[in-house]
Order: sequence, then C-alpha cells, then structure tokens
Amino acid sequence: MKEEQLCSLLSSMSLKEKIGQLIQLSGDFFSTANLSIGPIKKLGISPEFVKLAGSTLNVVGFENIKRVQDKQMEVQPHHIPMLFMSDVIYGYKTIFPIPLGFSSSWNPDLVEKAFECAADEASASGVQVAFAPMIDVVRDARWGRVLESLGEDPFLTSIFAKSMVEGLQKNLPCKKGLVACFKHFAAYGAVEGGREYNSVDLSLSNLFQNYLPPYKAAVESGAKMAMTSLTTLNGVPSTADKWLLTDILRKKWGFNGVIISDYASIQEIIKHGFAEDNEDAAFKSLSAGVDIDMKSPVYASGLEKLITNRKLDIKKVDSAVFRVLRLKNDLGLFENPYFGASTTREKTSLLTPQKRELSRSLAEESMVLLKNENNALPLNNKEKMVLIGPYADNHALNGMWAIHSSKKDTISIHQGIKRFVADIPTEKGTDLRRDSKFLENLGFLSEQEIKNMVSSEEENRNNLMKAIKISQKADTIILALGEETYEAGEAGSKTKLELPKNQIHLIDELSKLRKKIILIIIAGRPLALENIIDKVDAILYCWFPGSEGGNAIANILFGFKNPSGRLTMSYPRVSAQEPLYYNHLSTGRPQNSSKGRFVSKYIDSPADPLYPFGYGLSYGFVNYTELKTDKYVFTKDSTINVTVKLKNSSDFDTTEVVQLYIHDKVAEVVQPVQRLIDFKKVKLKRGQELTIHFNISSSQLTFFDNRGNEKLEPGVFDIICGTNGKQLLTTTIRLK
Repeated sequence: MKEEQLCSLLSSMSLKEKIGQLIQLSGDFFSTANLSIGPIKKLGISPEFVKLAGSTLNVVGFENIKRVQDKQMEVQPHHIPMLFMSDVIYGYKTIFPIPLGFSSSWNPDLVEKAFECAADEASASGVQVAFAPMIDVVRDARWGRVLESLGEDPFLTSIFAKSMVEGLQKNLPCKKGLVACFKHFAAYGAVEGGREYNSVDLSLSNLFQNYLPPYKAAVESGAKMAMTSLTTLNGVPSTADKWLLTDILRKKWGFNGVIISDYASIQEIIKHGFAEDNEDAAFKSLSAGVDIDMKSPVYASGLEKLITNRKLDIKKVDSAVFRVLRLKNDLGLFENPYFGASTTREKTSLLTPQKRELSRSLAEESMVLLKNENNALPLNNKEKMVLIGPYADNHALNGMWAIHSSKKDTISIHQGIKRFVADIPTEKGTDLRRDSKFLENLGFLSEQEIKNMVSSEEENRNNLMKAIKISQKADTIILALGEETYEAGEAGSKTKLELPKNQIHLIDELSKLRKKIILIIIAGRPLALENIIDKVDAILYCWFPGSEGGNAIANILFGFKNPSGRLTMSYPRVSAQEPLYYNHLSTGRPQNSSKGRFVSKYIDSPADPLYPFGYGLSYGFVNYTELKTDKYVFTKDSTINVTVKLKNSSDFDTTEVVQLYIHDKVAEVVQPVQRLIDFKKVKLKRGQELTIHFNISSSQLTFFDNRGNEKLEPGVFDIICGTNGKQLLTTTIRLK
C-alpha cells in the first residue's frame, strides 16, 4: 500500500477506529470465537474497543493467530489487520542463554545469529514484533531483571543492542524476521536499591554517558519500535515524559518508529501521582509521544473525551495512528495478514538440529570459569565421579522469560554428562529452596507446587545422606546448585545474593569428605560466593544456559570446549556491596592511596569485587606484554594505533577477550577510573604469539557534562589493556 493510500485509509476511519489502533490487549480477550467477557469487565474496557483493538500480546502459534486475526479483521469496519507481539527475549522454542549470560560471550556476531534464529522460529508461528532487546544498563545484582540485561557497561551493551536489533530484523523482507522493540526507555536498570519498579534518579551526565547510549545504538541500528519504562526518571514517569520521548528519542535521535507503553504503565502514572484520572493520563502520555497503550483502559476511556471536548488536537491521534498503520504496511500485513506464517513452516522451523547447535555454541561461549584451583578442570572421564545437587538432573535450565518453550526440550546436566560418563551416580542432595514463604513470595507458584518443591525434613535428610554416601566412593564431586527459575527475572528483586542455607549446608557436608568438588552454578544474576569459594576446587558459572545447557556444560567440564566467557557484571563479596560496578568515579580518597582509616573503604570487608568486570579463566593462560602506541600526542582529527603482544604459553588452544580501557585524568566532570572503549575476541593455538591492534579516535574520548552535552577536552589519558579486569597494562597518550 502506498503512503497516499495509508493517508486515505486514515482519513476514512472514525475516531473510535483510530483509538482502537492505539490499544493493545492480551490474548485472553480473544480466547474464544466470541469476545471474552471476564477480561473486559476486569479491565473496564468496552466490547466495541476490543473489536477495534489494533494489536495483541503473547498470542502465539499459527492456528491461534489465524483465528484471532480472521475474527478481528471480520468485525473491524476497514478490516485492518492486527499486530501480534510477544516476549521473545532470548529465544522462542529454541532457547539461548539468558542475555546476561550471552553477553559474557563477548561475541556479538554469534548473538546476532541467535536472534536471527529466534526471529525465524517466532515468525513461523505468526509473531510479528518481539519485545526485545532489553538494553537497560544495570549496576545492581539485587534487581531481578539483570537476567535480561547485557551487564554494567554502556559500550558493550550498545554493541549487543546493535547485534540483537539487526538479528531480529534482518529477514523482515522475506517474512522471517521480527520487529525489534527495544526497552525500557529509559534507565529502568537504575531503580533505587535494586527494587523492582522503584524510582530512578540520575544526573544528566550519568544518564547520557552510562544509560542512554544503548538505546541510541538501537535507533541507529534501525529498530522499528520502542517501549517505555514502568518507572519515573528524575520525578517524571517515562511513559509521560515529553522531554525523553519526543525531544530526545524522536527529535534528537531521529526515531520515527512506534512507541508503546509497558504493561499498564499509562494507567500507572495515576498511581505515581502524575495524572489525576484516565483522561489526564491519556492526555499526558499521548502528548509525550506514546502511540500504543499496552493493556490498560486509559486510551479507550480517555482519548475520545479529550477530542470531543477539544482538549487534545486530533492531529496528535492521527500521527500516532499513522505510525501504527505504517508499521503494519511495512510488514505487508494488508496483503498477507499472517506475515508469512503457516502450519507447514511452523512445523519445520522449530528446534531444528542446526538451531540446537547454535544454542549450544552460544552457551559454551557464555559460561565463565571463576575458579580452577590446581587445574581441577578439565575432567578425565576415567575419574570416579558423582553428580550431586538440585540441578543435577533438572531440565529447568531456561530461566523465567523462556515462556514459549518446554522443559522437556531442554538437555539436563545429567543428560549432557552421560555422553562422557555413561553411568554416573546422581543424587539431588537437597532442594533448590526450603523456605516455603520465599517460594510463595515469587508469586508464580501454587500451594501444591510449593509443597512438591519442598521436601519434608526427613526426606531432605535422606537426600543429603544418599549424596554423601555415593560421594564417599568418588574422586570427584560435580555439584550443581543455583537459583530457582522465578528467583531471577521481573519482580525478582532480593536483598540476599548468597546461595540459600540448605545449599551451603550441602557444600559444607560434602567438603568434609576432602574430595575434588566442581561447582556448577545455574543462576540469573551475580551471586555473592565469598562464603563458599574456599570449599570447592572449581566454579563454572553457567547462568540459565538454555535448550542445550546440559551438553554445553559437559563439553566444558571434559575439555571438549575451552571456557572463554568473561563477566559483564561485577560479582560482590557480600550482598551489601551492591550496587557494584567497575566504571565508578574517582574519589578524593581512593583506597589505594593509603592504608589508613580515612579512605573510601569498608571496615568489615574489602571494597573491591570478588570477581571484577571482564574476569574469566580458561584452561591455560595468556600473557600480555609490550603495550605500545605509535605516538604520544594526537589531535581530534587523527588516530592512535595501540598494540599489545599476547602469548599462549599453555598446552591448550584458547580464546582470549582482549579489553581496552581509558581513564581521562582531568576533565570538567569527574570521570570513571576505567571505561571500556574497545575489545577483540581472538583465538590462540598452544604456544602461539599474536600482536593485537586497536585504533583510538577522539570520538572514543568524549564525555557528557551535567547538562547532557557531549564534550571533548584536550589532556592526558591512560590507555589500559588486559584481561580479568585487574591484570592490566597501562600507557598514556595526550590529546592536543
């Protein structure tokens, strides 16, 4: 359809039809051939607006989507197709590692392929828009949604934002892609205290330098949709922030796509105390720039009154509706409302061997070896070993947001290890959690489900005794522990980042046997591990690794793959260190300046992380030497070439993530002690030497002042290169 035809369609629509295009409802409104009355009453929306709704969320499966699409197009006066949107966060049926996990791969090319795969699967089932990527920079592991994030660094998050957007949208022209809806604009990851849905308060310097760059990268990569945050930013709800949505996103960055609210967030600005009622909330949100109202009655009940009473210019509504219609037209929905989906394509596209292989590869590159004392890993399959723990033979390795997948399609750790050790003795040892109240607070589990998850005291003792008994006969204990699925993710904020007491007790009892213990951790966030690291010989952090998690874990344990993951969040020693991040500002009394009392430190614990940003071990070790630049002084129009020599002196072929940081020594605004500006992931054969080259331009040395202006100042910069966050080489350059 040509643009003039879209304009003609828009002009022929009634006000109610237009408003309908700006309303998104969940699938339960369309669960039968007739409209569902229960959801209508609960939300307080008229049946007429349900019939006119322009989009729906989390209706999946070709037959389901076809039924809803056919019915809605039949009852709409102009037969306008709906948009079908869904949470395709890190996979559809084939599940990849959680984003915090796959960011640890430092492999944006592989991540792009993963999102291309997810888009192919979801689009085969009729989905058209993915509520992804989630590109909120995070600094506090207490916040549950760090699971969906890409870590604490804005540069690295921006790189992955580009790869995820391009992976999702790459095959849109051939109906095998998805529209990327980046979220949550803006700075949702900075909620105070790491508490879900809490307020965000940031200086403009901090906002522009550390939180906004990934969203800008998504816009520059062509993302067609943006989602607002549920939170307030500096006292204004993001969903009604004209400065944020119009002045920054649309005018400054040139975003011309659709803006959608998060779930019910338009109505929630009333609870924030920012709007008086639905009519006021509708006025403020639409005026700010929000096109689609997700799952609230505000636009349905407020916009018609505002237009009728001439409190809102109809042009505002028309502009929003046109953006929605244009997106539908760009996708070809007026010609093919099913977006290339079919029963045949759905059957042949899901969970193919090639997609499983991609999931396994990304999981292998995502896992981080935190400890490997006395070369405890890799294992020899001739060792006498046992597999212990609540994740030993558990298929729940996908994490909270794998909502379209099935656990039965996921390879457990036990299944993976059996490829190397056919008859490995296995015991649970203990439950994941033994606190029923905690499990109840997760909000997803029924009373019966909780009862099934928490063993009786007698059964738990027996589980422990059986684990000890088989471990006594072994040389090596593989111990699989971690978080319960719903502990990490949305509404999964918690104050204690240590493993639960019953899991720690299991570690304590097994460590008394003086056997080699290999700890595998399944989790959705950094955990505080200082209280257990001395009781185990090796720690492999596996995140929620996805469909091929068990195979990926086994491949690393037995040396079939060399671990190469590097952390993208700092790991605390204790929970009270949070928020914790590597790129903190310089202080006037840094801890390394004195051993006295009056420096920036804690009196009861070291202030530095247990495992820093960029940390991760491999089998073998790579030495860094001779960090050099081709010149000391350069100008804003020139570049500096940086070189560093690597040597793999080990007996293993390995993969190294070479990280390049800067420190601006003097600036108008105090700068971070380190800031990542580039990285390279390289392979080195055993004994190989390699010279790595980086080019630094002045654009990498800019910062933002307290008015949000980007600045470039002459001066001296430290150039820092290395691995593991601390093992770094340093030289200096001067910008003239």
